[in-house]
Order: sequence, then structure tokens, then C-alpha cells
Amino acid sequence: MSTSGRSPLSLAKQTYAASLKAAGRGLVKTGLAKETAPPVEERWRHWAHSLTKVYDSLAMAKLDVPWWTYDAISAVDAWLSERDRPIRVFEYGSGASTIWLSRRAEEIHSVEHHKGFGEMMQRELAGEEKISLRVIEPVASDDPVVPSQKEGHAGLDFEAYVNAIDDVDGEFDVVVIDGRAREVCLEKAKDRLAPGGIIVFDNSRRRRYVEAIAASGLKETIHAGLTPTLPYPERTSVLTKG
Repeated sequence: MSTSGRSPLSLAKQTYAASLKAAGRGLVKTGLAKETAPPVEERWRHWAHSLTKVYDSLAMAKLDVPWWTYDAISAVDAWLSERDRPIRVFEYGSGASTIWLSRRAEEIHSVEHHKGFGEMMQRELAGEEKISLRVIEPVASDDPVVPSQKEGHAGLDFEAYVNAIDDVDGEFDVVVIDGRAREVCLEKAKDRLAPGGIIVFDNSRRRRYVEAIAASGLKETIHAGLTPTLPYPERTSVLTKG
């Protein structure tokens, strides 16, 4: 496979993921580890098992976890169990969270910017009537209306991706922000929350996200710490209207 155009960081992540997956297969083959994950409640054991599933959304889905911190997973799971039905969800960024939420909510609308990944998820989710997953790629532009600060995304306009929420009527009990142009997604999402609804904003420790959340006027509850598949702590925030 050609590596042209890939950053050293991207190549390092790919190498790291491949080595851990190979190690996981080896442990299972020799009987030193099981194929099935420990219960999520056994957090440290579950996390250790998850390390061999890094950057694999479908493998993570089998662990019954989204790619948020364990504290955030626990908090959102408890919130969903107490919420009146039906529960409607909108997601910026599909993956393991889409499958996890579909087991806990009645209606999922997800938008994905990456064509290859999005089409793979569409095939995986085919037949799931409660899930609507659209792929909306960014368009090349010399002057993007909605740019992304993500490395390698210069000169791309995510306006249609961010505005995808406008194509779905009604309010949402949960909005997940875990894709591109998250600061603008937040501004769009906060006015679409149902009373008492929540926004799950992942990787919220990044400076530009800290600033966007502070400017949003929403109340933030930070859930930091251990995260499935990651060898370092992360941060997921749950946002509510005051």
C-alpha cells in the first residue's frame, strides 16, 4: 500500500495499531487471552483487552463501547436509561458510537465526512431501520465557509456536513460531536436540543474546543481519564443548557 501523502503521525498511528492488533491475535492464539471482552464494569480489564482493537470501529462495537472515556460512557448510559422514550440522536461522526447508541435509542441520524469509512459503516448497518447514515464529503475551496483545523484538511469546506442537521426535522435528545469542524457543529447543535437534552463532545481537552465550549453558554461536565483502545487519558464533555 502506498504511503505517499501521509504524515509521519498518521504512519506512526497505523504502525502502532497494526502491531497491537497482531499482538492481540497472538495472545488469543496461544490461549493467553480470550476473544471476548470482560464486562465494561471491570474497567481496567476491559481497557486492557480493548488496546488490541485500536482504530477499529467494528471491533470496538463488539466491546459495546463508543470511543469516549469510560466515565462519559457510564454517565451517558445512565442518562439514557432514565430518559423518557423515544430517544432521538444526531451524530457528527459515525462509528462504534452509532452501534452503541442504536442499542439504547429509537432513532439515530448520523453524518460522516469520510467516504470510504462512511460507506463501510453503511454496509455494516444495512437493514438497521432506526439508523440513517449519510456521507457528506467536504468540497475543495480556496475560501472555505466552514474550514477544519484538522491536519491535512486545509482547503476543504465542511459547510454542507455541518448543516446536515438542518435536513432532519425536530429536536434531539442527544447530539454527538465527534467529527470535523466541531466548533461550528456545536453552534448548530445547541439550538436543536430537546428540553433536558445533552451534547456529547469528544476530545474536549483540545484548546480550540475548550474555547468553543466556553463561548457556547452551555454547562459542561468533564469526564476525563481512561478511554477504550487508548494508552493515554482523554477527555469527553457532556454539555447541557443551563
